[in-house]
Amino acid sequence: MEAERWNEGHNEDDHCWMSPEQLAECARADVADTFGSPVPTRMVSNGEYVPHPQTEKQKRVEARIQELADSASKKLRMSRRQFLGSTGGMAVAFLAMNDVFGRLFDVSPEEMFEPAAYAAHGAPRDLFVFDDQLHMVRSSRSAGGALRDIAAGLRTNFNPNDLPDELGGINTPWNPALVGVPNVPENFHLVQFIKDIYFDSQVTVGVLSNVTPGTVTLPGEPAPRPPKNIPESLAGSILTTEQTVGVRNFVNRIAGSTRLLAHGLFYPGTANLEYMQYQIDNYEPDSWKGYNINRAAKQLDDLPEDDMRRWRHDDEAVTYPTFELITNNKDQLKKHPGFWNICVHKGLSTNAGPDPELGHPADMPKAARDWPHLKFITYHACIRPGFWVLNALEDVRSGRTREGVPDILWTTEYAQLVAPFPNVYAEIGTTWASTVVTFPTVAAHLMGQLMKYMGPDRIVFGSDSLWYGSPQWQIEALWRFEIPEELRERYGYPALTKAAKRKILGLNSARLYKLPGAAEPAPGGVYKPVPENYEALIPDELKTLLEFPGFTADNMSRFKETYLAMGAEPSNTRYGWIRTKS
Repeated sequence: MEAERWNEGHNEDDHCWMSPEQLAECARADVADTFGSPVPTRMVSNGEYVPHPQTEKQKRVEARIQELADSASKKLRMSRRQFLGSTGGMAVAFLAMNDVFGRLFDVSPEEMFEPAAYAAHGAPRDLFVFDDQLHMVRSSRSAGGALRDIAAGLRTNFNPNDLPDELGGINTPWNPALVGVPNVPENFHLVQFIKDIYFDSQVTVGVLSNVTPGTVTLPGEPAPRPPKNIPESLAGSILTTEQTVGVRNFVNRIAGSTRLLAHGLFYPGTANLEYMQYQIDNYEPDSWKGYNINRAAKQLDDLPEDDMRRWRHDDEAVTYPTFELITNNKDQLKKHPGFWNICVHKGLSTNAGPDPELGHPADMPKAARDWPHLKFITYHACIRPGFWVLNALEDVRSGRTREGVPDILWTTEYAQLVAPFPNVYAEIGTTWASTVVTFPTVAAHLMGQLMKYMGPDRIVFGSDSLWYGSPQWQIEALWRFEIPEELRERYGYPALTKAAKRKILGLNSARLYKLPGAAEPAPGGVYKPVPENYEALIPDELKTLLEFPGFTADNMSRFKETYLAMGAEPSNTRYGWIRTKS
């Protein structure tokens, strides 16, 4: 199977640059591709790999865009390039994709000519968007480069054999705005974070998340290894709880309203209870972020030299004492109403078997039943394939079903297992981004199944940005996306209505965190704008905390923990090559 061939070629160190012979087959995109489509209609390489020639379906999309754009621009008495840069040009792109691939996007021909018509079908200005999974990186670190590359359509170790997606494209950009943009560490730091979230998207409120790392590379050690304790884990983390909360406090202070919430790091196990309480007492997180798959658990009877371990939700000896500690701090709910929200990364484990410690959902029902007051928010909706979801498309095409619907590992099983438990929510971060552009049939089945079994009140939007650039493209895609009628009739999927989209994009999370689901940020409103001069307002204390260049950080000295300072990695990105010879 195609997915098996992908798995065989999966190599974490698979990176390359084009040879002179390969470069001779290519040309600069900004010189050779002068069409100016608002969405890319062929593969663009940054020089790390040989771009695949334009596919037949991509040629059909481009020809249809050109045909529609030529006609519309003449009627509007403007150049084709001017037209393609307008909202009418984006409407043409949606129309062309619908013509070639079937109706997936809500778009009408009137939108080619009337900006008001385009705006009427696009995400409305009063849309309340709550992005419950945002990421940034402390300034001494670089991270997320591989994820940014796949969003920009670059060859990575997620698809090393250049296998095509559902629409025939190879490494199709998820976010066209990233094509040709250098992938540098600054893309993931504080200044860019605020710009991408609060100025370039409709996000009203977000949750700044973090990661308990699975492996760390400590000073003097040649290779990554699992952490043995919390100090080692924090040294390798891209963002600590103290840093996460520091950013939250800064954004809310300069905005004069609640625009950002912060995750605490979820470290289960009896040996970690003291640090969990330390986070509560000193940082007051709004909710918690955990990773089954990463090694973060430690027991009191473990030896100091033992590695931290993976964990599962329903482990009464390891995880339940941590749930109990969080429950016993219920006074935090007065100031942080989402304090009992347990957000856990599950899935994105392409080669994993049915092991809850690697993301399988078998551990969810017992935990949800035993802790009914806690809200379990399953990040990535438990989908098994990681980032490039050909595996999920093959699940759909295989004919294998579960309770009468295509069995998409593991999301279908997850949705059916947790359907009876109203305290379990599916979060669609990365799962949505990785399917809507490249595997839209998978996206339709995923949303249909989550709607069918869990309902529109238990699905929440997360973008996993900044990994994939500003979240606006995901917001727009979800607002316009429709589950095809044929799939709804065949499998009993509900329609993805505008009311359901409003719940998913913001109102459900607003309820989970007990925040008003207000309209766009406005002076004097519930949510006020982040000031445009935000960069000048960053205090030296926050720069030190986030390890800005030139600032000394000793963030964890208060409890005798040391950070590993890592310098920014150089970027060797080349710009925009397209294949002109085969």
